[in-house]
Amino acid sequence: MAYKRILLAGIFLLLTCFTAQSSSAADLKIGVINVQKIIVSCESGKAAKERFDVKMKELQGSFKKEEEDLKLMQDEIKKKSSAWSEEKKAEKVREYQKSGRELQAKTEDARFEMKQLQDKEIEPILKALEKVVEKYGKEKGFTVILDSKNGVIYFDEAIEVSDAITKKLNEAMAAAK
Repeated sequence: MAYKRILLAGIFLLLTCFTAQSSSAADLKIGVINVQKIIVSCESGKAAKERFDVKMKELQGSFKKEEEDLKLMQDEIKKKSSAWSEEKKAEKVREYQKSGRELQAKTEDARFEMKQLQDKEIEPILKALEKVVEKYGKEKGFTVILDSKNGVIYFDEAIEVSDAITKKLNEAMAAAK
């Protein structure tokens, strides 16, 4: 008899928990954004991309002459190496390899510089975006807003709020200037 009361009390407790849990689940409001899309489509992101592209073209232009010289050196070695002495051939190959290593080092330095520029350009946008998403989420009563590119496998497009966030981010970034 005591077991029946304990069992009934346990079932009642479980049902109460499930009912409470299902009513709180109904109150959940989930939003999804695409952070990458927002950064690329917001005004500050577009401006940052333009600055990034200008710097990239500048760096590529600075390497063009060295790349052409390296190609000419390679062609010369291919064409004339049979007429050269072993000593001269070895000297030209060493010179070509040295120039190749120097160009590779400069290219790596340029990549590092571009990565730093990208981080510098994107950091303030990300900081502003975080504040905008937090404010938007609170104002609109969201329980959670997720990045669609970080672990969200499926979501209904109805909960996607990237465009609204992009608009708010543009406003926030314009006000910060």
